[in-house]
Amino acid sequence: MRALDDDQVRALRTRGQGIGGGVTFGTAAETVERVVGIQAQDARPAAIGIGVRTRDITAADVRLALEEDRTLVRSWFLRGTLHIVTTADLRWLLALLGPRFLRLSARRHRELGLDEALCDRAEAVITDTLAARGPSTREELTDRLAAIGVPKRGQEAFHLIRRTALRGLICHGPSRNGAATAVLLADWLPDAPEGPTGESAVTELARRYLRAYGPAAPEDFAGWSGLPVTAARRAWRSLDTSGELRHVRVREQDCALLADRADELDLAPLPAPDVRLLPGYDNYLVGYRSSALSVPAAHEKRIRPGGGQIHAAVLVDGLARGTWSPRHGRADITLFDPPPAVPGLADGIATADDDLARFLRTP
Repeated sequence: MRALDDDQVRALRTRGQGIGGGVTFGTAAETVERVVGIQAQDARPAAIGIGVRTRDITAADVRLALEEDRTLVRSWFLRGTLHIVTTADLRWLLALLGPRFLRLSARRHRELGLDEALCDRAEAVITDTLAARGPSTREELTDRLAAIGVPKRGQEAFHLIRRTALRGLICHGPSRNGAATAVLLADWLPDAPEGPTGESAVTELARRYLRAYGPAAPEDFAGWSGLPVTAARRAWRSLDTSGELRHVRVREQDCALLADRADELDLAPLPAPDVRLLPGYDNYLVGYRSSALSVPAAHEKRIRPGGGQIHAAVLVDGLARGTWSPRHGRADITLFDPPPAVPGLADGIATADDDLARFLRTP
């Protein structure tokens, strides 16, 4: 079994995700398909996460893909959190993940006083409202739910809307004055295809994960997807039996990547650093159990200060070298101290900043 050094692992992972080695993808849908969804609690960082991986794209193009072309859709998927996924992946991911996160949410629903009868009534209110009125904001749906006794303040309305989405009945639709709206999924995406089911779906998701995130371990996949570790290990065995895995050692841990990516193991590094401005909660920063290979230990708190927060990172050849925040359409960058002695870093940062400005520009 071949042992990989840290630089080799970062090169494979960043190339797989389109954030290193000079790799980018051609369209928003191609990017999202490759990384199997972009975490999207906040729409703007999610769009930047797509933009940093995609050639010659703007925020307007991402919105077009979501609202006009409808090749992308935003709803609750991996880990039970909001993601943008491709419409082609929508139904099978919902069928695989929705029931699990509904089960895991049952206790919280009970704590909020949301019994099954009230949940069912709320689901009817939400779907009837969308059928009659079309796209509706969370505030508008909360007002309608108040008529059946759901408090306007608190988390109850949010959990009822999320529950309806996890059941495959609604999803996010067009934004209105900067606010997200919900729509009936069957109306918004009537032609969304089906896909693999059962164990085949778990194996397919693991295959897709390894294509983008490998080398990785089953425990990484379980944490990223929200599926049980036992299911992850079964998927690994299935892929191994079919000859699809190449086993490697990463910091004394058994990991794997897809065998058809093995030819990337010995690619020479680029002559200049590849700098990307990752948004907060980027896939690269949440896709593994440990951030030891992506964030220097001395600066871990700068990226992960605690409380579940993950800050935007200046990524240089797969390693976080600083943080940034948007300011007047540009990046306000703070490099870790001392600044890394990386030849060409200043030019790489300037190019990444220009790319961000181009992505965010308003027509």
